[in-house]
Amino acid sequence: MSYKTEQEAFWAGQFGDEYRERCSLEPELVAARTTCMAHMLRKAAPVGSAFEIGCNIGLNLMALNRVSPAIEIEAIEINAESARLANELGVAKVENASVLEYLPQRTYDLTMICGVLIHLNPEVLPQVYDVLFSASNRHILLFEYYNPTPVEVNYRGHEGRLFKRDWAGEMLDRFNGKLELKDYGFFYHRDPIARSDDGTWFLLEKR
Repeated sequence: MSYKTEQEAFWAGQFGDEYRERCSLEPELVAARTTCMAHMLRKAAPVGSAFEIGCNIGLNLMALNRVSPAIEIEAIEINAESARLANELGVAKVENASVLEYLPQRTYDLTMICGVLIHLNPEVLPQVYDVLFSASNRHILLFEYYNPTPVEVNYRGHEGRLFKRDWAGEMLDRFNGKLELKDYGFFYHRDPIARSDDGTWFLLEKR
């Protein structure tokens, strides 16, 4: 697989492998993410199909499956071993691919991206926004670190690897009149039930 940005190679390679080793699908974490997913999608039901960009080892895929066992899920993941492990869960069809070279062959009730936009080169964000929009026939879920203006943050000693901005606002502006804000919220890292990072989520709906 060829890569268009340094960030892609970073996550597809050794650092992505190390990140995967720090992740877990322990029952308590899956239960916590299921609670979060049910909360984020409370105004999106019914969701019969979903597509995730950057699923890692499949935590969100398992949560989606628990929220709605009949849901049809597909996903892409840039790290080959992570994609393989996610695919083996048996709850989704997972392809090893970069979003910058991926053209969805269909549309889904829900497209989603969680903790991935923050790690992308800001120059490619419009292309990723376009994939999220074009592949959705109804809802788009964003779950990322938020900041009202674009900022870069040092990430585990690396520069150019973590960014914060108003992702939802940028999508609403890019697809002016074609998207509306359906719901949003915040999960605090000290919440004993959510057990999530300090992430802000946005549910957008196509008009």
